[in-house]
Amino acid sequence: MGSYPNAQNLNYPPPLQSGYQPGYPPEYGNPNAGYAPAGYGPPSGQYGPPPGQYGPPQPQYGPPQGGYPPPPPNTYPPGAPITNQPMGQGGMPVGGWMSMPQNVANCPPGLEYLTMIDQLLVHQKVELLEAFTGFETANKYTIKNSLGQKVYYAVEDTDCLTRNCCGPRRPFDMKILDNYRNEIIHLNRPLRCDSCFFPCCLQSIEVSSPPGNVVGTVDQEWSICCPSYAIKNASGDTVLRIEGPFCTMSFCGDVEFQVMSADGATQVGKISKQWSGMIREMFTDADYFGITFPIDLDVRMKAVMLGACFLIDAMFFEKSQNKEHDSPGML
Repeated sequence: MGSYPNAQNLNYPPPLQSGYQPGYPPEYGNPNAGYAPAGYGPPSGQYGPPPGQYGPPQPQYGPPQGGYPPPPPNTYPPGAPITNQPMGQGGMPVGGWMSMPQNVANCPPGLEYLTMIDQLLVHQKVELLEAFTGFETANKYTIKNSLGQKVYYAVEDTDCLTRNCCGPRRPFDMKILDNYRNEIIHLNRPLRCDSCFFPCCLQSIEVSSPPGNVVGTVDQEWSICCPSYAIKNASGDTVLRIEGPFCTMSFCGDVEFQVMSADGATQVGKISKQWSGMIREMFTDADYFGITFPIDLDVRMKAVMLGACFLIDAMFFEKSQNKEHDSPGML
């Protein structure tokens, strides 16, 4: 017949004797024996199995505890490179930081944040010691996107003597860092003059990203009436231009510096010194700036635009001893 056991082949087992189970002693296999092994009574329905027959349940096999959330999705094994800002519940970055875009080719490390944005907001921190005494302290800034998420923060690196002796014209190094305190962009402003009477020694700022790798410069151009700057790449070619207003003093409104194409024919963005309120404007130099640029602009040039914002702030909106020193034109 078939290969499986049945009544017509030799593999079929012989009939079982009534009441007995193979492999068990008679007193267990025969329900009609009428007795049980010594020391054991008949099972009772209201009691569980005899003690000691089963061990206590193992804790590792118990049901999961409801009070513990599942592990976060963005965890990294030890030694793995960090590519995202830490995420909290709901997928929002911890501390209001912007999450880093992924898989961006041909981009200096840390500039990935700039690939998906066309606007930056630069907020200078209020220094109470400087506000009350006029003693110059190192400037600090928070850099955000248009949604208010933090992208970078910037810290001025100068000594006390330079800040208080040279005032707004002081040379400085500016470190722009991410949430992990990695220096992403480095700015260097040498000691220069900004008057039109000295055309060979005008203001400039050098932008490096990563530090040590120059990606561009901002050079002041000679002019009498309105401030003008050239945004240059690492090769020294002019990519964009910035044209400022005749009067850069803020009177309850924004002061705009237009970002133009290389030939100066088309406006492609702007750097705005935003009005921050009467008290803040009168007693501090903690300013608000907005930077707009084309979203498809090279991230290196976006970093240079950020450097241009800091240069403009130092030249026109940084006070000395809590006093304004701005004047119409470039005289």
